[in-house]
Amino acid sequence: MTTTVFTDVHVLKGDGLSSPSTVIVTDGTIVTVHQGAPTAAEVSDTTDVIAGDGGTLLPGLIDAHVHINTRKDLDALAAHGVTTAFDMASWPIALTATMRAEQGTASTISAGVPFIGANGPHSHFGMPGDAIVTDPAGVAAGVAQRVADGSDFIKIVTEAPGRGGPEPEIIAAVVEAAHAARLQVVAHASHLAAFIMSLDAGVDVITHVPTEAAIDQAVARRMVDEGRLAIPTLTVSQLLTSKRPVPGQTYENALASVAAMHQAGVPIMAGTDSVNQPGVPFSIPLGTALHGELELLVDAGLSPAEALRAATSTPAQAFGLDDRGAVREGLRADLLLIQGDPTSQIGATRNVRGVWIAGRRV
Repeated sequence: MTTTVFTDVHVLKGDGLSSPSTVIVTDGTIVTVHQGAPTAAEVSDTTDVIAGDGGTLLPGLIDAHVHINTRKDLDALAAHGVTTAFDMASWPIALTATMRAEQGTASTISAGVPFIGANGPHSHFGMPGDAIVTDPAGVAAGVAQRVADGSDFIKIVTEAPGRGGPEPEIIAAVVEAAHAARLQVVAHASHLAAFIMSLDAGVDVITHVPTEAAIDQAVARRMVDEGRLAIPTLTVSQLLTSKRPVPGQTYENALASVAAMHQAGVPIMAGTDSVNQPGVPFSIPLGTALHGELELLVDAGLSPAEALRAATSTPAQAFGLDDRGAVREGLRADLLLIQGDPTSQIGATRNVRGVWIAGRRV
């Protein structure tokens, strides 16, 4: 039996932090969280004691939109306190399975092969042929194959009309088949028309936000009424509008979209679209980018505590990861020890002092 005791740490509690507390981990599971110092009975000669010295012990962070290719990608995430990542497109199957099976580093859930249009931008990214479906009659078989391959959710790349993406009937068929298989559907929608099209089809989660026009309150309220969630990836919006400017497309529209969704009460998850791979338009550093995304979410109107939940409890609950997302008894000991109070200054999450995955320091 392996036991680690964290002393003098603050844990996230509502919109603030707890008083100095003790957190005890045994064999990879959080077994005790209580205020004050540990008792004599809780510490033995074989106990690994981590002196928090007034630091903050957060649940391991979750990046809800990344692209993983190697073990080094997982290690880069873990080094920055990102202990779980949602891989939004991955192939071949053997690579996806290998990344899922890696131990002692960030863990992943994956969409596997996404659905894309025959002539959209993503058709030039070297995806396998079965990513493209042009006939609604072939969608059910495509979803069944992804289920057999182990996909944890289904991803579809939607585009504005005329941009080569799947037709509305394809999107609707993907949603129907995925829901029949009890899987959620995440739609890439970087243009407003694609965003609306995705909502019309009944997708569960939309990743990205438009930059050519802001989502208005009516759309945001519709998302709340219909139980939809968002992964805005402001990191990408900021990068594209600065590095590849297009007339009429602004980062301010992306910020306004997130503000509208937040004000309406849409659940927001933090995701970065981080990737380090040849052949993509640009690279976004894995791990460190999530800390920047949290800061951008605060700029868009989320409180620091809400931004923290966007990278912890909200994605864990949304994707059924019931064993993580909080520092609570009975949960997996994916933990991030930082210096400072991230509920008052979100940038404090960058002050990483230690990371533990399933109770083991990495």
